[in-house]
Amino acid sequence: MQRLVTLAVLLFALPAALAARAAAQPANAQYDEAKVQAYALPDPLRFEDGRAVTSVDAWRSRRTEILRLFEAHVYGRSPTAPAAMRYVVTESAPSALSGLATRRQVRVLLDGTPGGPAFELLLYLPTAAKGAVAAFVGLNFGGNHTLSPDPAVPVSKAWMRDGPGITSHRATEASRGSAAAAWPVELILRRGYALATAYYGDLEPDHADGWKDGVRGRIGPGAHGALAADDWGALAAWAWGLQRALDYLQTVPEIDGRRVAVIGHSRLGKAALWAGAQDERFALVVSNDSGEGGAALARRKFGERTEDITREFPHWFCARFREYAGREQAIPVDQHELLALMAPRPLYVASATEDLWADPRGEFLAAKAAEPVYRLLGRDGLGVAELPAPDQPVGGTIGYHLRTGAHALTVYDWERYLDFADRRLGPATASR
Repeated sequence: MQRLVTLAVLLFALPAALAARAAAQPANAQYDEAKVQAYALPDPLRFEDGRAVTSVDAWRSRRTEILRLFEAHVYGRSPTAPAAMRYVVTESAPSALSGLATRRQVRVLLDGTPGGPAFELLLYLPTAAKGAVAAFVGLNFGGNHTLSPDPAVPVSKAWMRDGPGITSHRATEASRGSAAAAWPVELILRRGYALATAYYGDLEPDHADGWKDGVRGRIGPGAHGALAADDWGALAAWAWGLQRALDYLQTVPEIDGRRVAVIGHSRLGKAALWAGAQDERFALVVSNDSGEGGAALARRKFGERTEDITREFPHWFCARFREYAGREQAIPVDQHELLALMAPRPLYVASATEDLWADPRGEFLAAKAAEPVYRLLGRDGLGVAELPAPDQPVGGTIGYHLRTGAHALTVYDWERYLDFADRRLGPATASR
């Protein structure tokens, strides 16, 4: 029966996702490795003025320089956490999911006022845990109610992109549990981890004018009705929301706030990487099929390119990034440097064999090119020289796998991430 339910969820969710992804892919997309031209990557261990980075202290300065370059040219500048932010627990149910979890629903009031900008955080804590647990936090695409058939989670009232179960850009009851295949809640809980999630559209609706109704239009840069060339884009707004979720998780006694992993798929994988790069409180960072603007090297010009992503989704990045459409070599950074910003923390990058639009080889090569920074900081990296065979996970402090199949977040992926977390964060539950 569980397999039938999972299949039904996949059939329900897949058509809209595939249609949207196919629409973004031009007929002349470059998928031929033989046509990848030679390119030179910026050296993460060399300052802009040419000086070499040879010590941990020098890396800290170089890290700040790289972070500022990504802010100025790719994702934009984000505000700090609001001083007045507070949390309202709207539900705490100790016997959710047939006793497997404590379900907690929290309204995060970003300016501290009930009518101000806010988002809904759904938290599942494993009932069997005897101490503080490690946790995964990530944004979801369709509302918290899509993670499972759990009837106690309200259907989101926020704006939604078109798709099954969505009517006039609003979710209906038909969408409940539609993302269960991507979020194996019971598996995560049985492995001893807590899971926290929020709907990305609560932070900013995913369309060109969404910033006006999201946090960019109400908090920090953009709150006064205009955005500068280096002000934050939607990816930065979603990443900022992940950091605010972490703020809350670090107040929860049942969670070990030093062992919180951030995870994201596709565009939300890009957001997870940017959140992990900015906020070193995240103990582990997971990118699933994040592609262009995420883990894949832009200079390879393979699959999705800068001109594609800035044409279809200009609101994701700061306005200045559009200047690099068709000019990837001119971008002062590339995505291996984004991955290097996670060092020395554990990082996992994953790709899928059929997801050429996200450039699996480019994601692997970016992780490989981040290795020198990890080695400087006394950590190992991937530990392999070549792209591994499908379904053969590799890595040390940097993990990687190439899953057989399409652009998706699957149970196979989660099993690898949980295994990696077991090795790199220690046992899921720590004694009090």
